[in-house]
Amino acid sequence: MNTRISMRARVAAVLCSSALVVTGCASSDSTDEGSSSTAESAKEIYVDGLVNVEEAGDPVEGGTLKVVEYSEAATLNPIQTYATGQTGLNVMASVYDTLMRWDMESETWEPQLAESLETDDDGTTWTLTLREGVDFTDGTPLDAKAVLGSLNYYFAGYGFGGSTIQSNLDSMEATDERTVTFTFTSPWATFPQMLAGGPGLIMAPAAYKNPEKFQPIGAGPFVLDDQAPGEKTTVVANEDYFDGRPPLDAIEFLLIPTDTAKYQSLEAGEVDVAYLRQDDIVVDAVEEGWAGAMNAVSGARTLNLNAREGTPTSDVRVRQAINLAIDAGTYLQRTTDASDLADRSLMADFSTWSTDVEPVEADVEAAAALLEEAKADGFDGKVRYLGQSDASAKAGAVAIKAMLEAAGFEVTLDLVNTVADQVKKIYVDGDFDIALGGTSISDSDPYSRLYVALNSTSGSNPGRYANPDMDALLAELKTAVGPEEGLDTMAEIEELWKDEVPYINLSGGAFFEAWGDNVHGIQPTSEAAVLFDEAWISQD
Repeated sequence: MNTRISMRARVAAVLCSSALVVTGCASSDSTDEGSSSTAESAKEIYVDGLVNVEEAGDPVEGGTLKVVEYSEAATLNPIQTYATGQTGLNVMASVYDTLMRWDMESETWEPQLAESLETDDDGTTWTLTLREGVDFTDGTPLDAKAVLGSLNYYFAGYGFGGSTIQSNLDSMEATDERTVTFTFTSPWATFPQMLAGGPGLIMAPAAYKNPEKFQPIGAGPFVLDDQAPGEKTTVVANEDYFDGRPPLDAIEFLLIPTDTAKYQSLEAGEVDVAYLRQDDIVVDAVEEGWAGAMNAVSGARTLNLNAREGTPTSDVRVRQAINLAIDAGTYLQRTTDASDLADRSLMADFSTWSTDVEPVEADVEAAAALLEEAKADGFDGKVRYLGQSDASAKAGAVAIKAMLEAAGFEVTLDLVNTVADQVKKIYVDGDFDIALGGTSISDSDPYSRLYVALNSTSGSNPGRYANPDMDALLAELKTAVGPEEGLDTMAEIEELWKDEVPYINLSGGAFFEAWGDNVHGIQPTSEAAVLFDEAWISQD
């Protein structure tokens, strides 16, 4: 069995949003008619895969590609930057590359920096073979020893997804200079997904030799040239890249705060690639013929609930009351002009992993009753909501506040200026009760994202929810290649999730990385990220 593990085709996505913090587009007076129009358009055009991409000729060398990111990668240290397409994986992959990549068209994991990744018959042991003669940009070899060193550094620093590997790992060893063997405690059908994301960003030993002075040294198609915090990060071509010098001379990763401004910059030709997630803008971009990559996900918009000891939301009754108080359609009407696309299920209704478990419906009276039970035991009814401070996010925050206060809660809003600020408060400080976010679960590998969000040992579990029954169910899901094998387990997970409310789903969605018709060769991969090693700009 090799890495060409085909998955069932994913179907149309119904909504576009961010992975961590969602910024909508509609004002609070959005009409139902407008909402239905946006929803209908989304159902027609949000299809997972490449969109409006035409065949191009031979690559042209030269030029600087200007890419507008969703969130700035404040550092290129993979243990300090959340390794997803929304939060820094694009620029980090340009410097380090990834061992594997997800091929959207064939729905298989393919070798990228690696030569191959193969498994035994049941998926318990995976053998990674490295390409011969690949060096890091400091001239040291990218060999099995370097891979182990990079992974151990990533694990020790709680890099995104690292704890997923660690908790399942029985052994990891270099069996020769070009081979690393991973043995897991039980079969893991979708392990290649991990090496297509953060753990697959292999750093040179010199990069982390002095942790206080980390240096972004990799073997990717580009090398870091300059980083201006809050403005842009520039990478230039690696002349010695294993697959040949990339066509582009350089890439500038820019930061523009809103989707409206991003799209305007794309239309004006001021940038070449823009990461879009605002519903009406994505609909416009696709209908107007912009090329790009669409990533369909479940849990695009969620409310994280903090289960850490000492927080009000550590009480399951409080979490259940919050869940019953929230009307997802009202929230979406205030923020996205697409209230018809509300989806409270664990896996979105468009997902091949969607179950028959009935989602929770809003019930203010039931919410108030649970809240009164908690108050009788000493809870004062006060909760804090963490979100962003832009106009649309504020509208959503006000909507959440109003719904919770209708059930008897007293809500304080904590609205921060940047995604980075919000990520720090959620994942580093644990300083929230309720926080807008997203699990962004793809059909290709629901296990890894559910593990991150729900497993008791996950370092990236936002609310530190812990239940041994959930851990056991996730272990069962890990063995499933696709929904034919894993749907019954997914239903059990959803029933427990629905009862204990570690987080609340508001909608499914998609992410759209849009580019102009003079841009070619961009490859979508895992975690809603893209690779630029084959990207080029035509000179028409």
